[in-house]
Amino acid sequence: MIYRYATFIKAINLSIDYTILNISMVIAYLIVDKSYIFWASNKNYLPVVLVFNLIWLLAANITGLYEQVLNKDSIRTYQSVFKTYLLFVCLICFTIIIIIGTKAYFITREYLFYSLALFGFLVGIWKLIFLAIRRSDRNLLIDARNIIIVGAGRIGNDLFQYFKNNRDKGYNVLGFFDDKPDNIIDKKLYLGTTDNCIDYVITNQVDEIFCALPFTDSHKIEQLMLDADKHLIRFKIIPEYYINSKKSMFIQNFDHIPVIAVRPEPLESILNRMVKRLFDFLFSCFVIVFILSWLCPIMAILIKLQSRGPVFFVQLRSGRDNLPFKCYKFRSMRINNEANKMQATRNDVRITKIGAFMRRTNIDELPQFVNVLLGEMSVVGPRPHMISHTEEYSKLIDQFMVRHFMKPGITGWAQVKGLRGETKTTEAMMNRVEADVWYLENWSFLLDMKIIVITIWNTLRGESNAF
Repeated sequence: MIYRYATFIKAINLSIDYTILNISMVIAYLIVDKSYIFWASNKNYLPVVLVFNLIWLLAANITGLYEQVLNKDSIRTYQSVFKTYLLFVCLICFTIIIIIGTKAYFITREYLFYSLALFGFLVGIWKLIFLAIRRSDRNLLIDARNIIIVGAGRIGNDLFQYFKNNRDKGYNVLGFFDDKPDNIIDKKLYLGTTDNCIDYVITNQVDEIFCALPFTDSHKIEQLMLDADKHLIRFKIIPEYYINSKKSMFIQNFDHIPVIAVRPEPLESILNRMVKRLFDFLFSCFVIVFILSWLCPIMAILIKLQSRGPVFFVQLRSGRDNLPFKCYKFRSMRINNEANKMQATRNDVRITKIGAFMRRTNIDELPQFVNVLLGEMSVVGPRPHMISHTEEYSKLIDQFMVRHFMKPGITGWAQVKGLRGETKTTEAMMNRVEADVWYLENWSFLLDMKIIVITIWNTLRGESNAF
């Protein structure tokens, strides 16, 4: 169903959850603190408040807690709350205790226990209250609409089938108006000619008109639009040309000229690119200074002990706009003539013992943070492929080159969805490309954070396709 207040209810849920979180922290502060300094005046306390709030937002985004708040049943609602709370606690403990340190802001284990326990209890009670309110007033929120379709050609029939197969969208199709009755297979759905449309709409309480007439009938479309405006009826036009029902498209207006864009690209915005680049720069600097600085000498010794050859494996790969760049990795294989043509396979004899460990734990990819620092890669994005694979799959998969609209990444949406490792079939590569294109069309900074957290978690627990 369509809900009138879905966005409003989502905002209310988020606001009350945050209010409960901060009240829990204040109460825990009053219980534990012995200095009796007013909490808002305590400079050591305020950074912790910020950390708690940001981590709850990250955890909720990862689990999708605030998605479909009116559609989830009670069990699914509490499952989402429990998963979000558990992830929140884990991230808090990791951030406060390991990264920030408890002494830096005088946060004790006692404070963490009281604040997290109180928050879990109160948010559980609030969700119970919310479910009770939702159950009693759900019918008031439902927004089912009666609609008619003008034009029973291919577009009109496709639209009818969509509404028929997706009744949860809340649209009730009363029938068709068309000057050619033969276009309508089910005669029960024929309501009359286009001239009778407005009279029917007025007398039968129709909420919206969907116009699927061809552009050759532009004079009819314009007249219907004017009549609908006069009688306060919403009028929507279906473009005569579209690709398919699964394709994400949006309309831009160049003055009075509508232009259909094939796909949204959030990273076309210079602000979004600046945000992503700033994060890439800071994150890569952190990894290079605090991890690679001491890890490189250790890995160099281990790699040299296992086999002869260089420490780093440097390979030309396809970058943004299909421009080649030198991609850096710790060498995990013995020197061989097939490195630039053949992917690593399970139980590959070319892989050394230390190489197998590096590949399972993704340590071999860490030198690519140098590529990120240089601006050739991003922390998150489609994985870069060998030049030979780009040439091969671009001929087999129509959308393969679309993934090169953005910088390649160390990890990506395809990788956290399990679409990593060897691609034995074209279908496997198609699934990876589909995930990469989805990421291109749906990028957000929070999505990048989600992918990074899932990547770290998958690395810690191990992945079956990591070899």
